[in-house]
Amino acid sequence: MVGSAIAQPTGMSITRREFLTYIWAASMALFMAEAGGVAILFVLPRFRAGEFGGIFRLGSARAVLPPVGEGPREHPDARFWLVHTEKGALALYKVCTHLGCLYKWVPSNFRFECPCHGSKFQLDGTYIEGPAPRDLDRFVIRLRDAAGRVVAQTNPQGDPLPIPSSELVIEVDTGTRILGRPARKA
Repeated sequence: MVGSAIAQPTGMSITRREFLTYIWAASMALFMAEAGGVAILFVLPRFRAGEFGGIFRLGSARAVLPPVGEGPREHPDARFWLVHTEKGALALYKVCTHLGCLYKWVPSNFRFECPCHGSKFQLDGTYIEGPAPRDLDRFVIRLRDAAGRVVAQTNPQGDPLPIPSSELVIEVDTGTRILGRPARKA
């Protein structure tokens, strides 16, 4: 039989090569989805209470705030200074706004001073002199009552938070930083 044609099935059929290509593509897509999921879990911050970047419940205002007119209280694990001025309470981030050095409280001068480049700041974090471009950064403070409700919170400008009662619990959110105001240089 010369010239006879072999009949092909009329339904959908794929070759072995196409099948293996589809399997390979599907496995690569699954691998990329898994790798992307792991990368996202690795990159997303996971802050817990009591760790920097999380929330620190300090206790009652009476127990944790320094008296007005005294120096600040340091919280090294949380990386902030707790300050009590006549206007209210502040949580100042312990990193200088110039190049990121850790500044210190100097009781003899009653101010914060950066040992790296000489920036100086008042008790409330206001710029005095030096190369720093702005006042010290602040963290958000929340005051909670005995039931756990938020009674007051630091405003978006980072102004001192008045303390209406010494029985309220102070909570500092180190994940919410408020940038200091630009320095007023002479």
